[in-house]
Amino acid sequence: MNFVAIDFETANAKRYSACSVALTVVRENKIVDEFYSLIKPPTDFFWRNVQIHGIHEEDVANAPSFTDIWDHIDSFFGENKLVIAHNAPFDNSVIKSSLDYYGIERPNYLTLDTVKTSKEFFPDLPNHKLDTVCDKLNITLDHHHNALDDSQACANILLYQATHFGTQPIKPFVKAAK
Repeated sequence: MNFVAIDFETANAKRYSACSVALTVVRENKIVDEFYSLIKPPTDFFWRNVQIHGIHEEDVANAPSFTDIWDHIDSFFGENKLVIAHNAPFDNSVIKSSLDYYGIERPNYLTLDTVKTSKEFFPDLPNHKLDTVCDKLNITLDHHHNALDDSQACANILLYQATHFGTQPIKPFVKAAK
């Protein structure tokens, strides 16, 4: 399997307020690269978001903007490229909203939500939150809501599912990002 697992943290409820991003790159069923960066959002921080992820306004004071980060990661988004996330609708909405905010054309790419695959493969779990699924599968998640740890965990969830259930049952979950 070849894909990129992505995770964003946001400064507030506005989807274009990304304050950190991480990508975990998987090639031939192995994690081969990782990328993490803080992002200076064009908005203020909301205390509840800070409480969740621990990123403060002063932490991103000298961080690059989303556009600077996009220049670095846009090559992972394109025709027939698979970008996964745990709760992919959220992360995809951060991408779309941020691109729209800055007037950048949206790419066409494929996406998969590991919340949905986890519901399919592990229907008896009490919930399908990232930490719950990781606990069930014995996947390390040391710092939940740290974008890099979350993207690594997401990648490992899909790799576990592919190893234990095969890639055929996963294929119906791959959709075009909208």
